[in-house]
Order: sequence, then structure tokens, then C-alpha cells
Amino acid sequence: MAYGITVPFDGSSLLEQWELIRRLPDLGYTDAWSSEAEGTDAFTPLALAAAWAPGLRLGTAIVPVFTRGPALLAQSAAALAEAAPGRFALGLGTSSPVVVEGWNAMSFDRPLARVRDLLAFLPLAFAGGRVEQDFETFSVHGYRLGRPPASPPPLLVAALRPGMLRLAGRAADGVILNWLSAADVPRALAEVRAGAAAGPAAGEGRPAPEVVARLFVCPSTDTETVRAQAKRLLSVYLNIPAYAAFHEWLGRGSLLAETWAAWRAGDRRAATSAVPDVVVDDLVLHGHPDQIRERVQAYVEAGVTTPVLAVLPLAGVDVGHAVEDLAPG
Repeated sequence: MAYGITVPFDGSSLLEQWELIRRLPDLGYTDAWSSEAEGTDAFTPLALAAAWAPGLRLGTAIVPVFTRGPALLAQSAAALAEAAPGRFALGLGTSSPVVVEGWNAMSFDRPLARVRDLLAFLPLAFAGGRVEQDFETFSVHGYRLGRPPASPPPLLVAALRPGMLRLAGRAADGVILNWLSAADVPRALAEVRAGAAAGPAAGEGRPAPEVVARLFVCPSTDTETVRAQAKRLLSVYLNIPAYAAFHEWLGRGSLLAETWAAWRAGDRRAATSAVPDVVVDDLVLHGHPDQIRERVQAYVEAGVTTPVLAVLPLAGVDVGHAVEDLAPG
């Protein structure tokens, strides 16, 4: 079974993490996946991991589709695919208006169409031919990737609601899920499968989409502290419009109505305290490491093919120790 971990780890510099990353395959981890928001970029930690742990599969979860131009995105992905041939998967996602507009001065416009257009452009670029095409959200003229990868990376899409979930099933090699419970997975995958059934290669032996899920974990039995600290994180995420709509669609509207109302009123403290314990327990896997492994298995049984742990350093948890404690063995 695939069993991934999110890199880089909190609490130490990139160069200080080489020994732990080198040991990941021996601990039983098969994959290392990066993210990109306010910390490192998505590619640098994976380039280091490609050298330090050649046995790991690598993936981005995710690279925002707005913060790089199409050619630069193709070049970055192709370089990592060359450094880790056959071991790299490119996960794409829209990110959020805060990251795209507020931090990067880009326009967050027509996200579904932008993802769809990149899913069409990137295979053309990876094939090494000259790209001369007007897509719906951008145009590329006279571009040829100078070092096309011998093993083009599979393309995965981070998706929350039906439109993007169906696009992932229809046009990508897999989907990346985020901030959901094991019980939520079947509803999301029903949309992915509907998209796959409507895709151009449906019924022609096309492999089933890979299903990656980033699972936020904290191996601590200090339940009260974990919940209190996790609510600060969740109050931010659950009030991002895309995530609010996602959890409304999943059926948590009544549970989250109070925190949403407090956030709209500008009362961040009240919004944090109003996040229900049951929502924390649904979205953050905490407790003894054995309990967390059991909950990870529940995601697999629900249809996740690649669980990817993301350690939250709550309640004084040491990330390095947590990586060891949560290893599959």
C-alpha cells in the first residue's frame, strides 16, 4: 500500500532534514509530497528528496495553477521528472484568492477553466513538440520544451466540489483530496468516477484515477489541547469561501453556521471557539499512533489509494518523532 508523508517538516531547516528523509523508505513510507502556500515552494523539497531518498515516489499537493506561467510550470515539472524518472507526480490546484491575488499579484479568474487548459497544455509540452495554440484562459505561441522528460509525470487535480472533481476524473490521472473525513470520501469519489465515465478514454482500459488524500495528523493523547489548537487552524480554513462551500456540500452547514457567522462579523475569537469538537475530530486525526493508523486505514477502505500524512505540531508534538511513530512499519 502507498503510504506518504508531507515534506518539508516543520521545526528544522531544509538541509537539516536530510537524515530523516533518507530514512523514510526504511520506515515504510513510499511517498513524499510537498505543498505550496506561504512556506517553501513545491519543487525544491522534492528535488532534495530525489537525491536523498531515491526510493521515494514524489508528488506536489499542490502547485497553484495561477502563480506560474504555463511554460515555467512545464519546465519545473519536467526538471523534477528528469531528476526522479518515473517517480514524480504533478498535482495541480487553484489555491485561493489570498495566495494568488493578495500575495502574488495575479488574477484569480475562471479557476476551473484554467486547470482544464493546463491539463491540455502540459502533455503537449512534455511531448517536446512546438506548442502553438490558443487555449480558453491563455495562449502559448512558439514554445518548445527544451528538455522533455523521458517519463512524463502523471497529472493530478486537487478538487473539492463536483465541477473540479469531475474534471479530475475526466481529464487527469487522479485527484487530490484535502480536509475531509473518511466518511466524506465516497461522496467525492462518486463525482470523480462520474467524470471518468464521461471522459474521452472511458471504456478503453483507462486506469482508475489515483486518489491521493492529505490527512492532517497529530499523535498526541492530550485531546483538549489538540482540539483547542486545531480550532485556530480550522477556523481559518473553514472560512475560506471554497472550503466553506465544500463543507456545506458535504453536509456540515448546520455544524459550522455559528463559526461562519462570527467570522463574517469580524469576531475571529468567537469563530475559533465555535468550531465544534466533532468537526475537529473528523478532520484532524489525533490520539495514539495506533489509533491514527486505524483511521488512515478507514480512508483506504473508503477508496483512497495514496494516503499522505501531514503532521501538525500541536500539543508540543515533535515532528521528527511523530514521523517515526506514525510509520506503517
